[in-house]
Amino acid sequence: MFLRAFSVLPGLSLLIYDTLSMIIWAVSCLMERQMKVIDLRSDTITHPTPEMRRAMFEAEVGDDVFGEDPTVNRLEALAAAKMGKEAGLFITSGTQGNLVAVLTHTRPGDEIILGDEAHILWYEVSGAATIGGVNMRTVPNDRDGRMEPGDIKRVIREQDIHCPRSTLLCLENTHNRCGGAVLTKEYMNEVCNVAHSRGLKVHLDGARIFNAAVALGLPAASLCENVDSVSLCLSKGLSAPVGSLVCGSEEFIDRARKFRKMLGGGMRQAGVIAAAGIVALETMVDRLAEDHANARRLARGLAGIEGIRLTVKDVSTNIVMFGLSPELSADDFVCRLEEAGVKVIALGDNMVRAVTHRMVSPSDIDEALTRIEAVCGCLRRG
Repeated sequence: MFLRAFSVLPGLSLLIYDTLSMIIWAVSCLMERQMKVIDLRSDTITHPTPEMRRAMFEAEVGDDVFGEDPTVNRLEALAAAKMGKEAGLFITSGTQGNLVAVLTHTRPGDEIILGDEAHILWYEVSGAATIGGVNMRTVPNDRDGRMEPGDIKRVIREQDIHCPRSTLLCLENTHNRCGGAVLTKEYMNEVCNVAHSRGLKVHLDGARIFNAAVALGLPAASLCENVDSVSLCLSKGLSAPVGSLVCGSEEFIDRARKFRKMLGGGMRQAGVIAAAGIVALETMVDRLAEDHANARRLARGLAGIEGIRLTVKDVSTNIVMFGLSPELSADDFVCRLEEAGVKVIALGDNMVRAVTHRMVSPSDIDEALTRIEAVCGCLRRG
């Protein structure tokens, strides 16, 4: 009744009508459904499960810097076994884990090779260069997160007094900026062989390695078979409140432990948080398939909304990247969508990222699509 009355008022423009429609729709949602906020910014927003909270409360603890926290020791051994490595090291975050790995594999003045869309390059505050003193040489990532083996070969330095020493190749699986793309075992083996044949070590940023493993139907250890070290995150899709791990050989982890201490990562009674990590590794991996299904559901719905174009047609895991038509600004879209109760992240002027996780249900995805379509329509007409 309210909208019909306004629609017939003389001189009321379509713009005002659409704006009022959007406002009234949002208020209606707020009143009738309490406007549930659907947070698709990242899987890092997941909360610990009740089982994790109980495990944290009951955790047996000791001083981890002395190697005396039994829960941390159990977590490190469990993670190493799942990665097929000799030893593991509990780290505060994925960024710290990648930096510890780079420091352990290199010396100041060395050069590491990584993709031009790598998380280490984009989102880790240039720690490898600033703290590690290493040069970061990039190779193009394709849409599937891969670097061409020929490009990797081309940038590996020959021994030359004028040049830094190529020491480390860094891979990423799944690949964040490439829409959660999965690197296959065959591809990883191929590029590891390229690196090893030229004397380089290989580190895998495996923040979401279990998403890759579930998508491929393989054990994570199979994907990590030929890498020299791997970092993995507990606080993304696995829903632990904090923490990551680095896994590798016993000798590598012995050296890495000292770099963790240097970076201020020597935690004491850390079993309190490690306990949640154990629950995450033991109970939360298989359910990642649900997140992948919800991401595909989201992608299918987005494909039918005018003004949106999917950048990755075949969504493999839990990240959906989509672009907007030229007349739509990503920043405006994100702000208006948050007003409508859906949170996503803008990546540049025209790109948006949405991530599914345990705290988002299929019905939440459907509701998010309804709100996204309404916002796109309003922005297109305004």
